[in-house]
Amino acid sequence: MKPLIWHWGRRGAGPLFAVRLAQGWAQSQGVTPSLSLAAGAEIFSSANPPDCDWREPTYGGKLGYAAQLLISPFLRGRTLRHLRECAPDIAICAMPALLDQRMVTALRQLRIPYAVIVHDATAHPGEALHFRFLRQNALLRGAHILFPLTSHVEANLRAQGFGAGAQRLQKLWHPPISFSPAPPPLAHGGRPRLLCFGRLLPYKGLDLLADALGLLGPAQPFEVRVCGDGPPSAELGRLRALPSVTLEHRWMADDELPGLIAWADALVLPYREASQSGIAALGVAAGRYVLATNVGGLPEQLAGVPRAHLCAPDADSIAAGLTALAAAIRQPQPALPARAAQDWSAFAQSIRAAF
Repeated sequence: MKPLIWHWGRRGAGPLFAVRLAQGWAQSQGVTPSLSLAAGAEIFSSANPPDCDWREPTYGGKLGYAAQLLISPFLRGRTLRHLRECAPDIAICAMPALLDQRMVTALRQLRIPYAVIVHDATAHPGEALHFRFLRQNALLRGAHILFPLTSHVEANLRAQGFGAGAQRLQKLWHPPISFSPAPPPLAHGGRPRLLCFGRLLPYKGLDLLADALGLLGPAQPFEVRVCGDGPPSAELGRLRALPSVTLEHRWMADDELPGLIAWADALVLPYREASQSGIAALGVAAGRYVLATNVGGLPEQLAGVPRAHLCAPDADSIAAGLTALAAAIRQPQPALPARAAQDWSAFAQSIRAAF
C-alpha cells in the first residue's frame, strides 16, 4: 500500500499531526507512505525538519490566499504531476486546510480514493474563519471515509448528514504527541507549575480560569503560566493582573513546545467547548497531569488516562480541581511507560484496515 498523507496548513498542530501519521504508516510492513506539506510550514524551520516528498506552495496572508484561489485552476497540471510521481493507492487528509480542493480535484481525476481525519465538525464559539468550514464541508462530502477523533465529533458529523450512502464514518482517537523525554513532574524542586497554552480564544474558558484563580486568592500553592496567540480580551487582562500568573501573549513556535511541556508539571484545559485536544495529547505523552473540563470530546479522550482529572466547566469546580491537582502532583507517582510511537502505528493500522 502507498498512502499519501497531506496537510497544507502552515502553522499549528496540522503539520505535526501529518508528520506523526506518516511516521506511523512507515512502521507498517508493506507500506510506503508519501507526505505532502505546505512549503511554508513552520515545521520546516524547526531543529529537526521532517522528510517531505511534496512541498506545496500555499499562501502567507489573506491576499496570498485570494491569489492562490485564483490561480488554482492553472496549477492542475502541476498537482497531477506530483500525484503521478507519488503514485498513491489512497490519500489521507491529516487535517483540513483552505486549499484542499486543489488536491481533491486531482485525486478525482486520477480516481484515487481519499479519507479525511476530522478534528472539528463545527466552528468553536468565538473562532474566526467560519468560512473554513464551508470549504471543509466540500472536502468531507467527497471523501470515501471520514475518521472523527471522538464520538462528539462523530455525532456532529452525522447530524449534518455525513456518513450516508457509500460514505463511511469510523471513529478513531487522538494519539499522544511526544517530543524528547521530559523530566518527571516536580523535578525542578519548586512549587507545582501549571500550564495553559494554545489558541487563546473565548471557548477556551479563560474567563473561567481567571474566576477560579480569583476564588483561590493570592496564597496559591502553584505557579500558573498562560501562553499562546489570540485576540486581546478582558479575560487576558484579568489573567495578566493576577500575581500568580505569567502571561505570554504571542504565537509559540514548534521548537518552543518541548520546553513548555518540560517546564510544566500539569496542563490546565478550562474549556467551555471542545472536540478533543491536541494540547491534552502532548501532556499525556509527556506524563504530565491534566486538568480538563468535562465538555465535548474531552471526557472520552482522557477516559482511563493516568494523571488526568476532569471537572465541571464552572469556576468553583475548576478552583477545586486546581487545588486537588497541586496536591496530587506532590504525591509520589510511578513512572509511566512511553507509548506514543506505538499509538501512532496502531492509528495508521486502523486507517489501513478501514480501506
